[in-house]
Amino acid sequence: MRKASRWLVVSAALALVGAACGDDGAEPGGGGEPPIVYDQIGEGEGALKLIAWHGYTEDGTTEGYEEYDWVTPFEDETGCQVEVTYGDTSDEMVQLMRSGGGAEYDGVSASGDASNRLIAGGDVGAIDPALFPEMENVIAPLNPDGGSDTRHYIVDGNVYGTPYMYGPNFLMYNTEVVTEAPTSWDVTFEADSPYAGQVTGYDAPIFIADAAMYLMAHQPDLGITDPYELTQEQFDAAVDLAKQQSDLIGSYWAVYTEEIDGFFDGSMVVGTAWPVNLTFTKGPKAANAEAVIPSEGATGWADTWMISANAPHPNCMLKWMDWTMQPDVQAEVGIYYGAAGSNVNSCAEIASQLGEGGEELVNTLEYGFCGDVEFLDSLHLWKTPSADCGDDRGNTCVDFSQWTQAWTEIRGS
Repeated sequence: MRKASRWLVVSAALALVGAACGDDGAEPGGGGEPPIVYDQIGEGEGALKLIAWHGYTEDGTTEGYEEYDWVTPFEDETGCQVEVTYGDTSDEMVQLMRSGGGAEYDGVSASGDASNRLIAGGDVGAIDPALFPEMENVIAPLNPDGGSDTRHYIVDGNVYGTPYMYGPNFLMYNTEVVTEAPTSWDVTFEADSPYAGQVTGYDAPIFIADAAMYLMAHQPDLGITDPYELTQEQFDAAVDLAKQQSDLIGSYWAVYTEEIDGFFDGSMVVGTAWPVNLTFTKGPKAANAEAVIPSEGATGWADTWMISANAPHPNCMLKWMDWTMQPDVQAEVGIYYGAAGSNVNSCAEIASQLGEGGEELVNTLEYGFCGDVEFLDSLHLWKTPSADCGDDRGNTCVDFSQWTQAWTEIRGS
């Protein structure tokens, strides 16, 4: 990270020094001001307030899964007592991070469709990667040192957070109803789908990208090269397809347990899913679910722990970010959640903790092909759509506010 001149953030309570990073004074998207950069970790404040996805902060209190606990050991080691507010969608997480003037929570497990909004709004601070030794072990595409897919957490040379878990949005199906493994997303998008009324989809504006990805393969004349960077014509086509799909949808899901329940009661038999959904619906004692990556590919997500620009307990948050980068912690999360840890060393830990057959299992969709760079590169990872197309088309793309408005229309159609 190229450094400009340093500046001090005067705050004895934080006991931290902020540093502004930039290469030529370019605005990082935080309202025209350079970001606060947390570049040292002091004594913990004794408390930590997090916003997280369900399943990301297990403390041994989930009924039936008491053996999963990576929060209590952190509390014991640091003295930082963790309080978690769960967000069901990225939109909710952004709203929560901005509550109380942005000083109510210390940090958030942000997906790419939230992280860029938080960066642009100046809601999160940047960090000095040198604070976190395990950063060097982050899988290559997400690695801050030249990774190919870091736009969701690195902006203008500033690193906003630490990579956590990642995974695909694959196609999950009930093998007792969908007896042949699907090879295309057509069973969820085309009007003649034999599963009309039992199709499901993710309930968020970013799901429009899945329709755009389908069109990349089936309507190449539209010229879509990135499902998040859509001109008005491309966006309108994706919205039209999403509206067509809504007629097939029995119900959408936002919380992963909603899809799990739908597969158990039979109201859902095919649709987009996360690895955690597969983990809890797979097998003869569950809902006989399996998953595939169809020929058109898949979208995906890479989640990042981000610290608030106004964190009330910044030292505890930085300690938490360091804790969650440890390979053994990410392995425990991966086994519970069915995801891949950003730290490549977590993959061997997952295999070890799974025991016999673990080395084969970790290289499956259920664990996001942990450590497989080629697979990660194949995913269209969530990112916040903006007017800037990111190429020579300039500011001709549809921004996220229009995605949100369109999603309301899709859900109402």
